[in-house]
Amino acid sequence: MQLILGSSSPFRKKLLEKLTLNFICISPDIDESQKENENPEQLVQRLSVEKAQAVAEQAPNSLIISSDQIAIFNDTVLGKPHTHQRAMEMLTSFSGHSVRFETGLCLYNANTSKYQYCSVPTLVHFRNLSLSTIEAYLLRDKPYQCAGSFQAERLGSVLFDKLESNDPNALIGLPLIELTSMLLNEGYDFLAQE
Repeated sequence: MQLILGSSSPFRKKLLEKLTLNFICISPDIDESQKENENPEQLVQRLSVEKAQAVAEQAPNSLIISSDQIAIFNDTVLGKPHTHQRAMEMLTSFSGHSVRFETGLCLYNANTSKYQYCSVPTLVHFRNLSLSTIEAYLLRDKPYQCAGSFQAERLGSVLFDKLESNDPNALIGLPLIELTSMLLNEGYDFLAQE
């Protein structure tokens, strides 16, 4: 059975490569808008599963790994900033505070249409940030397509004091500890892979 990463993220691809698995990448194309009355946990689960299902339509004999991540601050789901100004506003409001990231993970068996799902939270505690630090960071990393306006896999880690999570890979977008458990549940033999 073909293993597929349902993502176009180079960072998720690099994380999955750590497990030395044979896989291909197919980018899902879905609407990621939040639905009315949908809470953050429901949103991240729905998007993770819908991404896998979208890829399954193109690759019926496969195990599909998909993931989604949202940032939550003051009980509000944060989207991608898209602009420098919006990223400045976000990071300024985070200064000295904490932001919760929920990373949803789905392993979808396209043969059976059954899936496993989990969500891994990460609490990011931001340093007290000056406007000049935020400006310099944004000009260097340009994280305008990232929830929370930073990239932990790049210079974003200079913005915070500490992380709280059960999986250090969750913040980058692919919780590998949970993923290995899911693959084992599917009978995936890591040691048999070349």
